[in-house]
Amino acid sequence: MGIIQIDSVNVLVRSQELPLFARLGAHPRTLIDDATGSGELFEYWVHEASHVPTADHHLYRWRMASPHRWGAFRRLMADRADYVEEVLRRVETDGPVVAGDLRQRQGPKAPWWDYDDGKIALEALFHDGRLTGYRRSNDFARVYDLTERVIPAEHLAMPTPPEHEARKELLVRAARHHGVATFEDLTDYHRQRNPPCRPLIAELVEEGRLVAADVEGWAKPAYLHPDAVRPRRVSARALLSPFDPVVWNRDRTERLFGFRYRIEIYVPEPKRQYGYYVLPFLLGDELVARVDLKADRTARRLLVQSAFGEPGIDERYVVDELAGELTSMAQWLGLDDGIVVAPRGDLAPTLRAALSSRTPSR
Repeated sequence: MGIIQIDSVNVLVRSQELPLFARLGAHPRTLIDDATGSGELFEYWVHEASHVPTADHHLYRWRMASPHRWGAFRRLMADRADYVEEVLRRVETDGPVVAGDLRQRQGPKAPWWDYDDGKIALEALFHDGRLTGYRRSNDFARVYDLTERVIPAEHLAMPTPPEHEARKELLVRAARHHGVATFEDLTDYHRQRNPPCRPLIAELVEEGRLVAADVEGWAKPAYLHPDAVRPRRVSARALLSPFDPVVWNRDRTERLFGFRYRIEIYVPEPKRQYGYYVLPFLLGDELVARVDLKADRTARRLLVQSAFGEPGIDERYVVDELAGELTSMAQWLGLDDGIVVAPRGDLAPTLRAALSSRTPSR
């Protein structure tokens, strides 16, 4: 994937854990923290806030050097540049901080800075790459520290490529992650702006680093990575986070799978069509169903608050596979007191029956 998008919603599990479960199955849930602690991952603005390999730090330096788009950043840097430098010096002297420390911490020199300006200064330094971020495992807060204390020295020593070369490399990597993609798919992956990337696509095709293609039913030209292959069959089975690369680009999801998907967290409950935290279910090379999931950690149960199938599916086959995936997820999350299926959705009755032979369900 090259990127793990970060999101704070924890109704089921932190969203960044789900893409790993989708690809690896049950695995140690400390995997991201361990990789961060060992210097393999850091956080930066890539596809939104994301975990990315420290080995790729050099590919984002052009973004770190670009002007701030947020007005609050620009104003603070223009009006109080000395203050921003003081924030940096305090982190250098006193060690890593989270934004909440700006209100609470007292020291022999003076209290910490004003919270609002301090938070903006930390974020500005984070954008510039002078501070680097990672997540604190117990409360998910972003920790800010000096970049040289987070990124291994061998990665910081990598030469900084010109912006257009870094952008081209990111487009090629996006093509590798996609297999086949439109221009807009490629730019969206690392949230690059379209105008500076348009001439780069032609260069990449001419260099043989991308292959131009047509996809039946697509209105726009497509591009393949040169190493892309067409598998004889796809045997995937996975529940996908709303922020999984397979489905985070809603237009691409609809174009590839005929599956219209919208996250309804911010939709008032009476207006939700499928539920609060809905995960699409990938089976083979199709998205065949969707389930609204919640972890009842106190009762140690996995709650299936709705279950809907797509038109034309083999319901019994889909439900059996979905039951297996839900059982695996519940075990992975330590929700070992059963899976509770609510009556909402056309698949709910069959799913409840299928789960009754696998786990204690209600």
